Parts: sequence; structure tokens; C-alpha cells
Amino acid sequence: MKVFFARILLISLSLFLAVQLLVFVCLLWWQHYPVNHSMFMRTYLANSDRSTEFQHQTVPYSDISIHMKRALIAGEDAKFMYHHGFDWDGIRAALAKNDKKGHVVAGGSTISQQLVKNLFLSNGRSYIRKGEEAIITWMMEQMWSKERILEVYMNVIEFGDGIYGVEAASQIYFGKSASQLNANEAAKLAGVVPNPRYYQDHLHDRKMLRRVSVIRRYMGYSVIP
Repeated sequence: MKVFFARILLISLSLFLAVQLLVFVCLLWWQHYPVNHSMFMRTYLANSDRSTEFQHQTVPYSDISIHMKRALIAGEDAKFMYHHGFDWDGIRAALAKNDKKGHVVAGGSTISQQLVKNLFLSNGRSYIRKGEEAIITWMMEQMWSKERILEVYMNVIEFGDGIYGVEAASQIYFGKSASQLNANEAAKLAGVVPNPRYYQDHLHDRKMLRRVSVIRRYMGYSVIP
């Protein structure tokens, strides 16, 4: 019996290390090469019979409006430039909320953590998934610059049904390149991020408008790479 459990443990450990090695290789490659398909994109394409509606175009950091960078940091992770992947105050607040509800309802995720989830994981919520997210986030923060993290994040996040990345979102919502977005347009796109498939068709939702107003107010304080 002990031998059996030892073998199970060894196999599990080997699989775990193999996954981490694969993630390491992907991060190493994506340091310099574009991410053409994230896990979220692959999941969308696998579960949709409308693959022709899939919209995604990678653009370099320099071709994205400074307003878009400021809006996403203001809306998603105001401490982005000051942490190493984890906002511990946000995590503590999320844990307290989860404890009160009795299940996982909040994650306290930073931009780095959100990017890891988009690239490698699912949209589900569990402490096991959060553990894997933490490991990959630590690896990413060690390997990538803040500029690279924000660049890839802006190029893979979802802005609507089949709409991924700020370039596709800018073209669809405003008919212009991401480099031409003004402050108000950038705030509106950033406001869509928490629930993109809903807000895509409800841009005048009260919660959405309040969020856009707050983002617009604090964009000027955003520190960007």
C-alpha cells in the first residue's frame, strides 16, 4: 500500500513539474513573440460555431494609445507598477468576502494574475486554480518586464463576444485604431472588461456608466510602464 501511494505521489509530482516546465517554455517564447491564441480564445473557438466572428489582432505597445494604458490600470490594477504580481491588500479583502459568503466570489486579481488566467487557465473559481495562478504569476513577474505584461494583457483580454485585444475592440466599438483612442473612448473600453459579453450590448447600463466615470476620474493618476 505504501509503495502504491508513493508511486501515485511520484506520478502526480512529475505531472506537476511537467506542466510548470511547459508554462516556463511558453513564457520564454512569449517574451519576444506575439500571443496568437490564449486559453480563453481557444475555449471560445472550441465552444462556438461562430468562429468567423472571432476578432483579434496583435499590435505593439507603442501602437496603443497612452489613454488606453492609463484607463486599464485605473480600472483593473492601480498598484500595477508597485507590486510584484500580487496586491496583498486586495487579496485579504477578497478572502474576507469569500469567507463571509462561504464560497469563492472574489479573487482580488492584479493585471498580472488576470493575464495568467487568460493565457493558461480557465474562468472558474477555486483555491486550486488560484494556487496554480499564483505560481505562474510569480514566474511571469520574474521573466517579463511590466511593459511586456501590460502589452500582452492589452492584446489578449476580451472586450465582447469573440472580441479580443484592444485593437479589435477599438475597430469594432469606435471604427479606429487603438493608437487613436482618446481618453473618453479608452475609459469606455476599460469599463467593458469586467463583464464584456454583457456590457457589449449594455453600454448605458448604470453600473457600467458609474465604472467609466470612476476610471475617467483616476486615469490621470495612473503610472504606466
